[in-house]
Amino acid sequence: MEPLLKLEHVTISYNGKPVVHDISFQLYPGEILGIVGESGSGKSSLVKAVAGLLGNEGMVTEGDIWYRGKNISDTPEKKLRDILGPEIGFVFQDCGAALCPIRRVGDQIYESMSAHRKISRKDSDERASEIMSKIGLKDPGRVLKSYPFQLSGGMNQRVGICTAMMQYPSLLLADEPTSALDVTVQKQVVEELLLMRKEYGTGMIVVTHNIGVVRKMADSVLVLKDGKNMEYGTVSQILEHPQNSYTDQLMSAVPVLVRKGRNGAGQTAGAGSFDRRTCERGQHGGIFTGSKTSEKNIPFRERKLYGSGGY
Repeated sequence: MEPLLKLEHVTISYNGKPVVHDISFQLYPGEILGIVGESGSGKSSLVKAVAGLLGNEGMVTEGDIWYRGKNISDTPEKKLRDILGPEIGFVFQDCGAALCPIRRVGDQIYESMSAHRKISRKDSDERASEIMSKIGLKDPGRVLKSYPFQLSGGMNQRVGICTAMMQYPSLLLADEPTSALDVTVQKQVVEELLLMRKEYGTGMIVVTHNIGVVRKMADSVLVLKDGKNMEYGTVSQILEHPQNSYTDQLMSAVPVLVRKGRNGAGQTAGAGSFDRRTCERGQHGGIFTGSKTSEKNIPFRERKLYGSGGY
């Protein structure tokens, strides 16, 4: 099978200074790649390079970005616009901020559609309503008539997902799609993104700090530090059996909830009462990251207090 997206030895520079160094990976249709690392590691720059959103100060100075066998790293902006939207969608970290506050949601979605194809307003609203219903917006008609400031953060994030999926792209780039949301809404957005893959076979790159999101969504993981590839492989390989010392440290930074048993000994989510004061760090993540620790008997309120933001 031919890769949907392939990066070969990509270096990204801002104002002539390299910040991402010699990155290579490939993504197949329907696959989800999680890109993780600390702030400033180059995660967002990678997906912005794919989408041609590096701005005037940034550029790919070395290597190639291949999409469906075409080198898009040197593609003129006008031709790249034929790909962005119809074939490559982008979900921003704060979709509410990406929307115009004084224009109705339906108007903005229709404008994004009509920029790429001839479509009536009725057809645009019908398609948007269909996608919104699938991703948990229960009253699409009201949402389409609303202004972004009239919607919650979670609803705006769903509007962003809807807009990105309107033309059923083969590739969806999601830059920290859950970081601005509370834990319960994060879970819903993750499930909705997984539904988009199931419904449309969409390949995805998800940039995140949240190891729980990676566990829940990704098939493969790329770990970055200071713009360099620390480790790249399958989720189980990277999260459960990291080979790089930095990856191991990153996994160790995820908090694990433990219970205090009747004898006072700390236990990982087994029998016994939950002790809020006891929160240790472990190697492979806590209850919200899908580790061996169970979450069944821990009250939801405590999970929110001490969870790592994952699922």
